[in-house]
Amino acid sequence: MADGTAGSQQTRTVLVVDDDPDQRELVAVVLGSVGYRIEQAASGAEAVEATRTHAPDLVTLDLGLPDMDGTEVCRALREFSDAYVIMLTGRADESDRLIGLDVGADDYMVKPFSPKELRARVAAVLRRARPAAERAVPTPMSAPASVVDPDRGLVVVPDRELALVDGVPLPLTGAEVLVLAALAREPGRAWERRELVRAVWTEEFGESQFLLDVHVGNLRRKLRKAGVREEWIRSVGGTAYAFIPSRPTNAPD
Repeated sequence: MADGTAGSQQTRTVLVVDDDPDQRELVAVVLGSVGYRIEQAASGAEAVEATRTHAPDLVTLDLGLPDMDGTEVCRALREFSDAYVIMLTGRADESDRLIGLDVGADDYMVKPFSPKELRARVAAVLRRARPAAERAVPTPMSAPASVVDPDRGLVVVPDRELALVDGVPLPLTGAEVLVLAALAREPGRAWERRELVRAVWTEEFGESQFLLDVHVGNLRRKLRKAGVREEWIRSVGGTAYAFIPSRPTNAPD
């Protein structure tokens, strides 16, 4: 195939959720043409039931469903499913993107988008290995830590999409764990935003600098909520980020 995505995804299942039959069929055809097995749902309730029944690897989820908002559906899916979620919406509002990512979506696309970009985004997200069986089995004691900062009580395990502070798991999305791991591996290094995007997501459409800013903002908020009284991730010159866990702040919880 022209996008180089056929072959490995033959066993991958994608659930396409959209109440607009034309839009749903378009996404189904675009992704089905490169070998994904396609299931479809026209409402939030159908999406939840189809996810339980078919256990898809990835869900393309429209935000504007008739019975439930897409963010509600995403929350419901996160209660029992490790399927990746790409939100598709006609809304370009930044707050919608923030909310969507905060409830556990892995990516966000604004309509209209090209078939090539959709295929590339789906392929990029699916390349972030997230086998459900592995996520259910390991514990903090058994999982191999890739990044450890004993002085700060920080442990990051990218392969398990796991991060802990003082032994307590942080409620991070897979993308947030990857960003934290990249930064924490080289404390003090100022990563230009574009450079950090390339280091974490190697595919062309893996992530944007805008979404990187969203992930960093969520990381900062979640670290504060977890009781971290330092601004571990700092902006450098307005164009870069650095992990410097030594500067205290007076940020409230």
